[in-house]
Amino acid sequence: MTEKTINIAEENSNSYKKLSIQISLNGLSFCIADTILNKVVLSDTLFFKTESTPYLVLKELKSLFEKHSVLKKKFSDVLVIHKNNLFSLVPKTLFDENELANYLKFNTKILANDNIVYDEVENQDVISVYVPFTNINNYIFENFGEFEFKHSSTAVLQTLLQQKASSKTICYVHVSDREMELVVLHQKKVLLYNQFPYRTKEDFLYYILFTFEQLQLDVESVKLKLFGKIEEGDELFEICYNYIKKVSVFLPKNNTYSFEEGTQDSIDLTMLN
Repeated sequence: MTEKTINIAEENSNSYKKLSIQISLNGLSFCIADTILNKVVLSDTLFFKTESTPYLVLKELKSLFEKHSVLKKKFSDVLVIHKNNLFSLVPKTLFDENELANYLKFNTKILANDNIVYDEVENQDVISVYVPFTNINNYIFENFGEFEFKHSSTAVLQTLLQQKASSKTICYVHVSDREMELVVLHQKKVLLYNQFPYRTKEDFLYYILFTFEQLQLDVESVKLKLFGKIEEGDELFEICYNYIKKVSVFLPKNNTYSFEEGTQDSIDLTMLN
């Protein structure tokens, strides 16, 4: 499969429901949203004990489909988010779609037969060039036909850019098991996006402080907003609070979908944008 979209059957039992799936080597998650009621009706997340491989991730995804029979039905829209470190952000002014491999080869191990694609981040001078999990895309296509896919960098940036604009620089960290996505925005302009693996709370803090140092951000005045798998009082929050003055847990606002009571905190909201 080389195209990013192909055609879904128009008539199906889930013709008004949207399926979003996030794929990474550390876990899987999905949610189903009712586009008429504007409500998330089902979600699930699976974390792997150790980093997996694309082959084993596909096996886990098939098991998830067996567990939730509703996933075998047709949907009006299907979105797959690929979360991996096989990416590079490129300024739009320097972008040439004939040079995709050259954008990745200096910081990513790529193979000659890798399918390299790109997303354009809306209203930004940014292109995300990346290698999707091709075996996952093929499986989704076999089950649903047409679907959209994008890189997690695009999904995270779109989520944060939809929030209320701030005149000041803000550092956001999207927290997952063993990996973090770090974004710095200034007046809705992207200054930085990067992913880092971490094993300890010290690793987590190091990447944040290193980013502050490289961008010359003041730990006394620049806000650090953490979201995802983190709560006030846990060890990641506490170690950040010891070194950065303005730290808070941030819940991205979603103006499209409502949630069952108590479920919003367990859903990766970047899947809904």
